[in-house]
Amino acid sequence: MGQKVRPTGFRVGIVEDWRSRWYATKKEFGDLLIEDQKIRRFIKTKYEFAGIPRIEIERTRDQVIVHLHTARPGIIIGKKGQEVDRLKAELEDLTGRRMELKIVEIHQPHRSAVLVAEDIAQQLVKRGSFRRVMKRSLDQVMESGVEGIKIEMNGRLGGAEMSRTEKAIRGSIPLSTLQKHIDYGLAIAKTTMGVIGVKVWIDLGEYRNEEESYGADAQAGQAPQRAKRSRKR
Repeated sequence: MGQKVRPTGFRVGIVEDWRSRWYATKKEFGDLLIEDQKIRRFIKTKYEFAGIPRIEIERTRDQVIVHLHTARPGIIIGKKGQEVDRLKAELEDLTGRRMELKIVEIHQPHRSAVLVAEDIAQQLVKRGSFRRVMKRSLDQVMESGVEGIKIEMNGRLGGAEMSRTEKAIRGSIPLSTLQKHIDYGLAIAKTTMGVIGVKVWIDLGEYRNEEESYGADAQAGQAPQRAKRSRKR
């Protein structure tokens, strides 16, 4: 089961939130689903090197809200917000709907499986040694404080005549445990020798621990503000 089921899809609706959040009738559902896919494909193609692992879409009656999670927000925002205004206008032309963009910065890109997979794919396109690239990615991700990582590559690795699969694992990757936050990423490297697929699984720990640490950080952030107010008084 762990080898055949996509970890994010296995957890969506249980411990993971949906990537598209809206409701539609049976008649409209198919068109809106295709429209979501067009929005995601357009943004990923236009900002290929902006480090966008996730695009969440919300819909109201007359507006589409797009949450862009990116490791390089400056590329999307542009100088004085000109680039984000241009992107908003292009999406409105593409869909014919009123759009709103919200940029969410990713502070630790090495903890995102999609970004790690895309980084490996880019290095393979630049003719980097797949063993060296794999080892370097394992070290960087484990240094970021995760509990485990698994990388799998498939294709004509190293320019070999026959395609094969190479795997590398550090730490633990319990794919069948729903309480574990397993981030999954897939990327394709289009090399001169052929297409190489890259899959990455990252164990970020338990959801419960993440919620507790988030609550503790929020309380810690509020404490200094109260102290400042008391000093002013």
